Amino acid sequence: MKASILKYINSLNVLMVVLLTTGILSAQNSDTKFRAPIKQSIAKVEDIYGVKILDQDNLLDGKYLNYADWRIGKGQLEVSLTALLSPFELMYWKVSDTVYKIRKFDYPRRTPDVGAERLNYLRGLYTNKDQWEARKETLKNCIIEALWINEVPRLSDPRVILTDKRIYKKQGYSVENIALEVLPGVFTTGSIYKPYPLKAKQAIILTPNGHFGGGRYRESEQIRCANLAKMGAVTVSYDLFGWGESTLVFPSKLHKTSIAQTMQVLNGIRLLDYLLELPYVDAERVGITGGSGGGSHSLFLTAIDNRIQVSVPVVMVSSYFSGGCPCESGQPIHLCGNGTNNAEIAAMAAPRPQLIISDGGDWTQHVPELSFPFIQHVYGFYNHQDSVENSHLSDEGHDYKTSKRKAMYPFMAKYLNLNLNAIKDSRGIIQENIHVETENQMKAFGSNAEGLPKDALTSIDKLYALFGQTYKQ
Repeated sequence: MKASILKYINSLNVLMVVLLTTGILSAQNSDTKFRAPIKQSIAKVEDIYGVKILDQDNLLDGKYLNYADWRIGKGQLEVSLTALLSPFELMYWKVSDTVYKIRKFDYPRRTPDVGAERLNYLRGLYTNKDQWEARKETLKNCIIEALWINEVPRLSDPRVILTDKRIYKKQGYSVENIALEVLPGVFTTGSIYKPYPLKAKQAIILTPNGHFGGGRYRESEQIRCANLAKMGAVTVSYDLFGWGESTLVFPSKLHKTSIAQTMQVLNGIRLLDYLLELPYVDAERVGITGGSGGGSHSLFLTAIDNRIQVSVPVVMVSSYFSGGCPCESGQPIHLCGNGTNNAEIAAMAAPRPQLIISDGGDWTQHVPELSFPFIQHVYGFYNHQDSVENSHLSDEGHDYKTSKRKAMYPFMAKYLNLNLNAIKDSRGIIQENIHVETENQMKAFGSNAEGLPKDALTSIDKLYALFGQTYKQ
């Protein structure tokens, strides 16, 4: 103990000599507001705490701070770093116990230790079902308000554009494309996969698209939807805002606006409204699943829409990452309830069945020891701990490919009463034999946008105005 104290004093003495020699300390006093280069203060933090702080992007160059060294607290490394960096909209990223990295402030991204701290805080807010139900209601109302959903004008007779149906009799499903008017002149586009032959009382599954190359046209998305249809579910895959056919009226750059998050949630709600009006569906069997950004929207829709009974969010549940795109975190939903995260939003599904699929190669790598025990704890308030499961693929990365789909199919079959045997071979092994369509086949407005209504709304300013908001570039 004495040796470490002496070492600390000696290091401070050396630093003081250097600072006095260079004139840095002598220039600091109340007349100059103790102004100093931020690099100097960061070096002092490194010396005091025995850590390495990396500035690989030279973010500290040329920056000075008033009262800089006064912001350094003894025994409070991360508090000190926050105090020094936040005036410049910078933040630290904890690489290890002895290495930190300086980054531009990135509000959706934190580190696992921050996620663990947040979950511990949230656990203390509710210790029984009644307290949790009150918290959940607060969050639900706030999320709806933050997304402007209550401000949206409701169409009494929305237009529905359906293309010709492609029937794949041998595989046991059909596909048709849909453009559904969700706001005056605003359409969401997608493809509806149905069991063939179609019978009465079919389940419904929404599959919001994620940020994967090819969008909803990609093979893996088609495989997921077609297999779910073969199992007995009317399944709809739909575009992100400013992706796919949405870019015919809203360029892809607008995908990075906050209203993208609102529109993607609204699209899911309106598609579900439409599907539930079909005479051959079962309103008591509704599911949702998506990966990445589609996983985010699976969480959000399940949290605010009780019509969804079963959810499978894929590679998106995290206690320290809220989604790196404004279409997932552009609106202030994660500030609801004085701060929430995707793990708590996932818990809002309780006691409805939920399968959380995670992997070892992205921000879901700590789901088994962080997010999942927290979510299962909330399910315990209803004595339904067994209704939530985690399929963790530690050797895999950020995708919604074969192994993740094969974890999802049995879960959907179990809780939506689907026929899993319809996609199994004679050995009982799940197969994914479908007809992969071309992008042009899947377009709701036609290969040359010939079906796009003449009065389609194309102004982002007018879109914001429909919600009583102003677009701020």
